Amino acid sequence: MSNIRHALNVKREEDFAKWYQEVISAADLAEESGVRGCMVIKPWGYGIWERIQRLMDDRIKQAGVQNTYFPIFIPLANFEREAAHVEGFAKEMAVVTHHRLIADGKGGLIPDPEAKLEEPLVVRPTSETIIGDAMSRWVQSWRDLPLMLNQWANVVRWEMRTRMFLRTSEFLWQEGHTAHATREDALEETHRALEMYRACVEEDLALPVIAGEKPENERFPGADETWSIEAMMQDGKALQAGTSHYLGTNFAQAANIQYQDREGTQQHCHTTSWGTSTRLVGGLVMTHGDDDGLRVPPRVAPHQVIILPILRDKPEDDALLAYCEDLRAGLAKHQALGEPVRVLLDKMPGKASAKRWDWVRKGAPIILEVGPRDMENGKVAAIRRDTLWNTESGKLATEFVSRDVFVSGIGQLLEDIQDSLFREASDRRDANITRGVTEWKDVVQFYKSNGKYPGWVEVQWSKPTGSALEKVVEQLKAEKLTIRNVPRGSEPADGVCIFTGEKAVERILVARAY
Repeated sequence: MSNIRHALNVKREEDFAKWYQEVISAADLAEESGVRGCMVIKPWGYGIWERIQRLMDDRIKQAGVQNTYFPIFIPLANFEREAAHVEGFAKEMAVVTHHRLIADGKGGLIPDPEAKLEEPLVVRPTSETIIGDAMSRWVQSWRDLPLMLNQWANVVRWEMRTRMFLRTSEFLWQEGHTAHATREDALEETHRALEMYRACVEEDLALPVIAGEKPENERFPGADETWSIEAMMQDGKALQAGTSHYLGTNFAQAANIQYQDREGTQQHCHTTSWGTSTRLVGGLVMTHGDDDGLRVPPRVAPHQVIILPILRDKPEDDALLAYCEDLRAGLAKHQALGEPVRVLLDKMPGKASAKRWDWVRKGAPIILEVGPRDMENGKVAAIRRDTLWNTESGKLATEFVSRDVFVSGIGQLLEDIQDSLFREASDRRDANITRGVTEWKDVVQFYKSNGKYPGWVEVQWSKPTGSALEKVVEQLKAEKLTIRNVPRGSEPADGVCIFTGEKAVERILVARAY
């Protein structure tokens, strides 16, 4: 493939971090906003997020969860009631202390000393505490349960080191919050949400993930259990793509969320919370992107087919545009992946070749080029973004096909592209999980000797707690490693813990992570 001239200046193998930033820019996904750690999400990037949001929202509502909205400002007192929770977020909180600005006499503005708030307001890092307040009012009896809420919102966590989509000071997300009568019902909801995330991320974004429980040290602040889905990026690092938390009665006790049971006794609710965010867009880039830009799975592509008429500023352009509009309408009548095909006829001025490469970099699943000769012959020139190049010739793998054949086969073609991207990512992940490592020194050596992108290691451990776990965390931290999760459905432990030397009780995944 050395004779192929790719669309990007940086290759993944050379500098993955720099490549990632170039894809964000070249695919026109987002740009810096002028505020540290915040970004402007551009139409193509936001269109992908809207597709993710739409598909996930359907799954959320199918489970009987209702959408709602809560304020972005949360009284500091709400957090002070939950010590473990506030400790987990204290270093990331943005705080509002004044409600008015005044001139400083030097041409600038300063907070008005007379406008200091009686109580500081936290810009929400997550909404357990304020939603807990509402739940304490809305839940009175067992008849009010389960109470299942979700909101699509923005949150702020003042990150020190930021990277667009992956870790930003402000990001978009959904957060589900539910209250239940029993531990069993709450745990069932925790696992339902986790399975919903797995299905959405694998089926819609074509990102293969491993679902499992987080170790004690990686739990959400204040949770009894935290479960996650973990995706492997092309550089072998792990990305936490979604989390679901069983909160026990911890938040219910702090917020006084109680109900009267059937016997007339007051009981605290068992609560859950679960969330995913715009970091899924970053995960999509790092899983499916290549040296020509982004490749967007058809299910989440704002436009699945792009029609590019080859215009020549001649009178016959009108006939070609009419032909292309008829082609667009014909494609849009077909179904693919359960929805009408989303087709864009790109009439923007510019050379067809330049526009083609713009859409290649954006990752549109299929690009159709149609010129006067194609119109005469009833054909189209089709480019699949997942298989862009003919590796033998070093040229674009353009297929010239009958218009009617292409239109009738569009549904199957888009399904094939969706499946192809998922299989490629699954094969890469499975090939980069190393098993059978039985000693810590071998883990250390593995990450030292396997290049820049070594992948994950599965090891056995004894599930230590307290000071023994703290020692493990320090061991991992020294090598820039973390425990990702205990894979759901993994083989039973049958050896000893590589950290403590004690009998192992489960298997865990160790990796470098974002």
